[in-house]
Amino acid sequence: MQPIHSIQVLRALAAFMVAIHHVQPDAAILAARAGLSFTRSDILPWMAGVDIFFVVSGFIMVHASQDLFGREGASRLFLKRRLARIVPLYWAMTTLLLLVGLMVPAVLNSGAPNLRQILGSYLFWPVVSTQGMVQPVYSLGWTLNYEMLFYVLFAAGLMLPRRWILPAVAFVLALLVAAESLKGPLLLPFGFWGQPIVLEFAAGMGIAVLRQKGLRLHGALRIAVAMVGAALLVAAAHFPGADGAWSSVLWRGSAAALLDAGGRLRARGHHAFAASEGLGRCRRRLLCTLSRPSLRDPGDARGHAAARFVFARALYRVGACRLGGCGAAALSLLREAGDAAGQALARELRFSSASCL
Repeated sequence: MQPIHSIQVLRALAAFMVAIHHVQPDAAILAARAGLSFTRSDILPWMAGVDIFFVVSGFIMVHASQDLFGREGASRLFLKRRLARIVPLYWAMTTLLLLVGLMVPAVLNSGAPNLRQILGSYLFWPVVSTQGMVQPVYSLGWTLNYEMLFYVLFAAGLMLPRRWILPAVAFVLALLVAAESLKGPLLLPFGFWGQPIVLEFAAGMGIAVLRQKGLRLHGALRIAVAMVGAALLVAAAHFPGADGAWSSVLWRGSAAALLDAGGRLRARGHHAFAASEGLGRCRRRLLCTLSRPSLRDPGDARGHAAARFVFARALYRVGACRLGGCGAAALSLLREAGDAAGQALARELRFSSASCL
């Protein structure tokens, strides 16, 4: 099966958007501590990267699993593939965070987890954390809890006749959302699984079905669809109330679906982003782990600030090499965040930020 290069570009875009979302607050805090100015950019709703990931995930599951439809043992093989891609890295990160939290609790920016939260984290089961939020030990892994729901439903659907697989998966997702919307708030895990964002998986599956049926967007139409999606993203950043449970799906989810549908664009360097899903989550977690607690503890601030600075600049350099001009706006913001962190660090330590590189 040939890779769809535009999908890899969308994955890269989504990873950079969420990274920018997490980098900017850190850069602003460091700049404020050093007496510098930092202007946050809200030209895009950066967390819409999650919506793009979910739509892409729905598309990829259908596109990559065509050889499993109607095949004996398809469910088991599908889950084996998915778990092999996600579980080792995710469990390793969760275990690392638990060990770090046990040895140096001040490094983590979340409370000490209880046994229920730890077990739920390893099982991808939504539980309430000690901070009162529905999140695993590896806090940014909340998206994987949704992904795992989708994978289990998709695997179950593979046991059905070919023509019923996708309608059945979409129906269960819609049923969960309807139950939460009409009868909610439901108890966990159904209250978590019933959030409207899960409908974005169904949107991605729908786009894959249209592609299988021969639908192609060419020339001006393809560009127009992609531009409408981009315009919706920009509008979502400035429209009041666009971050609600349903409104975010209508704005950001629709934008993600249009970008996915119009994403038949050639891209250079697509191979650099094949592992963006797993690496993106680890990158974002490292940014958050080396975050605000260090600012509350002056003794550790320099080491954490240095790590953030080097990391942000490294992201910029990798992106600049691989994306060329495709991600100029996002990359400039990432460089700005890294520069602000570096300037704050240089002032605090009395040496040039260039020496950190």
